[in-house]
Amino acid sequence: MDNLVFFGDKYTKKFEKGGEKKVMHIAIISVGKLKEKYLKLGIEEYTKRLSAYAKVDLVEVADEKAPENLSAADMERVKQKEGERILAAMKPDQHVVALAIDGEMWSSEKLAQKLDQWATYGKSSVAFVIGGSLGLSDAVMKRADEKLSFSKMTFPHQLMRMILLEQVYRGFRINRNEPYHK
Repeated sequence: MDNLVFFGDKYTKKFEKGGEKKVMHIAIISVGKLKEKYLKLGIEEYTKRLSAYAKVDLVEVADEKAPENLSAADMERVKQKEGERILAAMKPDQHVVALAIDGEMWSSEKLAQKLDQWATYGKSSVAFVIGGSLGLSDAVMKRADEKLSFSKMTFPHQLMRMILLEQVYRGFRINRNEPYHK
């Protein structure tokens, strides 16, 4: 616990490259229950690794059951219902990053820089939001402070949880000048 410092009524973590910052609180809000064992194991591993750098909460909201052959109206209804659940899981003070195919693409170094900026400028509670198979509702996209795209390709939303956690972990390692990123 030598990297924690009591400062007023808050604990902060010392970072090698710049004084004291609040302990980051990272929430991954995602639609649907994770079922695949291999993904659960990977997510558990990166959550454990991240615990040295930040408090991590994995929040699953229920996916909306959708009929076969969805109409455009059905798709919007499903996204809206899932969006309501996502918004209910958010905290008012969270800096929200929506994962969206039309978002801005960041390098690992850019994500590390963002993590550092958020911690430095009082946005120490960050929620990354991963939508269901139909994406995110307009209401969630409006609430988002930033939109992040990992690729123009489409990935299974359950796999994105593990990819995101690995990249956040990599970002903290970069910021601490610890070996991992090449």
